[in-house]
Amino acid sequence: MSTATTLMLIALLIPVAGAALVVITGRWQNLRETMTLLTAGSLFLLVIQLPGNVETTVLAELAPAFTLAFHVEPLGYVFAVLASFLWIITSIYSIGYMRAHHEQNQTRFYAWFAIAIAAVMGVAFSANLLTLFVFYEILTLSTWPLVTHSQTEEARRSGRIYLGILVGTSMVFLLLATGSIWHLTGTLDFQSGGVFNKNIPAAILAIVYTLFIFGVGKAALMPFHRWLPAAMVAPTPVSALLHAVAVVKAGVFTILKGTVYLFGLDTLSESGASVYLLPVAAVTIVLASLIALRKDNLKARLAYSTISQLSYVVLGALLANVHGIIAGTMHMVMHGFAKITLFFCAGAILVASHQTEISHMRGLGKKMPITMGAFLIGALAIIGLPPLGAMWSKWYLILGTLDRGYWSIIAVLVISTLLNIAYLLPIPIRGFMNGPERGNDTLEEAPFACLLAICITVIGCIVLFFQAPALVAFLNEGLNL
Repeated sequence: MSTATTLMLIALLIPVAGAALVVITGRWQNLRETMTLLTAGSLFLLVIQLPGNVETTVLAELAPAFTLAFHVEPLGYVFAVLASFLWIITSIYSIGYMRAHHEQNQTRFYAWFAIAIAAVMGVAFSANLLTLFVFYEILTLSTWPLVTHSQTEEARRSGRIYLGILVGTSMVFLLLATGSIWHLTGTLDFQSGGVFNKNIPAAILAIVYTLFIFGVGKAALMPFHRWLPAAMVAPTPVSALLHAVAVVKAGVFTILKGTVYLFGLDTLSESGASVYLLPVAAVTIVLASLIALRKDNLKARLAYSTISQLSYVVLGALLANVHGIIAGTMHMVMHGFAKITLFFCAGAILVASHQTEISHMRGLGKKMPITMGAFLIGALAIIGLPPLGAMWSKWYLILGTLDRGYWSIIAVLVISTLLNIAYLLPIPIRGFMNGPERGNDTLEEAPFACLLAICITVIGCIVLFFQAPALVAFLNEGLNL
């Protein structure tokens, strides 16, 4: 077994070991949080040492020709680096938030968070669709206790919606797609160029691809999106986990990986099998943004913003060309940093001012300039203005769309950007410009740990703008697109 393979397998185990350490040290708050940070830091340091490609290792054979197998390829490497780094930052933020908000069952929270990251590593390093499916389901089940963390009736109801949609879509559509791929090709292994040959009728391929896309409920395509706003009942660090670190990113990553390594870009492009789904992504982008405009609750507005932004990644995959895949992968990263910044700011506002409604945040920036300033930068990153990373992902998405000649999709992207401005920028403007209405002179910024995490992700939004060419070069070389 090579050193790279050993490191990959250790990366799968580190979060599980971290969860055990959290439970063991749960009685001692400082020690428990130290274990969380050490585990998250260790995982990131290990992941960045992995090469962009690691040979396939079979861990177990569930049945003849059905294996749990792992490898590292460029898309999985990027996803693993993103998730492991943001786990560190989310852990730092969680310490400040959970203490300041006096959350109950904190040991359970940190333990399940670690298990969820273990599932993310399993998804990232899956060498076949069966392995990915197993860890995809583990991720759903391990995040359900986080969604229902408060144990209120509202949380339980939201948890039922969460499980119902995510398990339902995967067990019906994704499982059926998996069986169809096996029946048609005789393999579930991820392979360069895909596993389908050109003898498969275009109509059959389109049906299987549609089942696959809708089976990935974590990508939150309409009409299978309601689980995401329902899950906003969870604590803000969980919202960050759902929107930036793990769940939704596992969804769009699955779509990207399946598109490249199962269906194949050339096969999809020549057959036109993905074209029929473009209107679904386009409608999700615009309609979710329009709904966001109507939401006064800050987390609800950000939730619908996420639904819209995820479909940028899905759209990149559906274009089935080089620019589309690069755009989707880049947006997975860029949106991760920008959206986690916005949710961190929402949590900081809640901890410091106990405000959740945007209409009640007038003048808040006077008391919380760091938080509201960071929100402004995160909002501009989502919009896609330089020097912020999401500018590049949107640029490559436009290039991919132009390659296909889909001018109506260009119009959707322009409209979406204008809607981004309309539902995000009024929030910091209201905070800074609408005059002080706060007589509470004791109001101040959120705890230091929260501000530290916010500042790191803001810096990340800027750094990614300058590192985008390196990411593009890595993807072009590693994926051989």
